[in-house]
Amino acid sequence: MKNDQEYIIQVKNAKKIYRMGKERIVAVDDVSFSIKKGEFCCLYGASGSGKSTLLNLMAGIEKLSGGQIIIKGHNIHRMSEKGLAKFRQNTLGFVFQSYNLLNSMTALENVELPLVFKHMKPKQRRKLARQMLINVGLGDRLKHKPTEMSGGQQQRVGIARAFVSNPEIVFADEPTGNLDSKTTKEVMDLIKNMAKKNNQTIVMVTHDRSLTKYADRIIHILDGKIQEIIEVNSDSPEEAENTGGKQDGNIENISPMPAGS
Repeated sequence: MKNDQEYIIQVKNAKKIYRMGKERIVAVDDVSFSIKKGEFCCLYGASGSGKSTLLNLMAGIEKLSGGQIIIKGHNIHRMSEKGLAKFRQNTLGFVFQSYNLLNSMTALENVELPLVFKHMKPKQRRKLARQMLINVGLGDRLKHKPTEMSGGQQQRVGIARAFVSNPEIVFADEPTGNLDSKTTKEVMDLIKNMAKKNNQTIVMVTHDRSLTKYADRIIHILDGKIQEIIEVNSDSPEEAENTGGKQDGNIENISPMPAGS
């Protein structure tokens, strides 16, 4: 058994149940796994598999019906709303499929936002935001608003915003879902390289099998349960703890998602 201190994220018997009238829908069903610091972890599955719900539980956006989620030794679902908000500001970054930029703000102002919430002085936060936009190739788009940029450029702003406060963990929910194949590669390379440079942990949700190649570990979700865990870059793959799934270094073992998933 590996020491718990090796892991930055631990998901223990996580369960999420929705109730619609008399109907009981189990979206996440007794899921357990751990993620190491600096690891790129992919939650892979079809639409409706429960992968995005699981990501929301890990981010504390949705409440667990059962189990625990521990990040950096903190049980996040025992935190107060205020404590959880503070924890997110200091520890987490987010990249969204729909970019979630404020249309009334410039690229620079959008990237500054996380630093505003951290009460950083205007001069310092502007300097950091500008440098981050330069890092993602948008040094000439600082004053452009989202409506004046392409989808790929907007997602680059979203990535800059997610990384500007140097979070230890970045959650990415279908970050390339609205992008073409060329821009998808550019965005994925950007996320991977930025995280690797700073030893940041990435947890990415996707239904796109081709994106799993960027991950160190692939967690295949099906009907709210872990189907299998694949250690892509592991020198000596071992049985996953608390999952019941198998590990294998070959991503070809993952079945493609049905069309339209």
